[in-house]
Amino acid sequence: MATNDSRLHSGAGAKRLTNARPLGELIARPIAAAVKKRGFATADLLSDWPDIVGERYATRVQPARLHWPRSADGSGDHAPDPATLTVHTDGATALFLTHELPTLIDRINDYFGWAAVGRIKIVQRPVVARKKAEPVPLRELTRDEECELSKKVSEVTAPHLRRALERLGRAVIAKNR
Repeated sequence: MATNDSRLHSGAGAKRLTNARPLGELIARPIAAAVKKRGFATADLLSDWPDIVGERYATRVQPARLHWPRSADGSGDHAPDPATLTVHTDGATALFLTHELPTLIDRINDYFGWAAVGRIKIVQRPVVARKKAEPVPLRELTRDEECELSKKVSEVTAPHLRRALERLGRAVIAKNR
């Protein structure tokens, strides 16, 4: 049985139909309900947690729930008041983390871009170990490449953003040149 479906032909002028989409688009919808159930609007806080809290707490502290206060009228809409972030950690880490809570709250709010978290509740519970992906080693940048990158990001005043742009720039330059 012959068919004229252009997807089956691989001639020079044939268009190839594909349903390829970025992985982020594919997994966003299925995990949205689970993420929202725990109070997270998106999975960004969960996926970027190691970058937010730093190397010291990346594997020892795990965000568990983001609890938003109800609005005064009881409608269930989120009030502009900051949320309470519940994190799981072991006992020893909880002691150190307690002393660094103001710094951690500032880092989380810098990530969100507004005062989203006002309080962190620490629950002493075992942390599920994350599988750490081995980063692909990048070549070192030359002195000229470093100077060029520094010039490009020198006008960025926010230190957190400048560091992120420098990391991104180093990765792009190292992979593409």
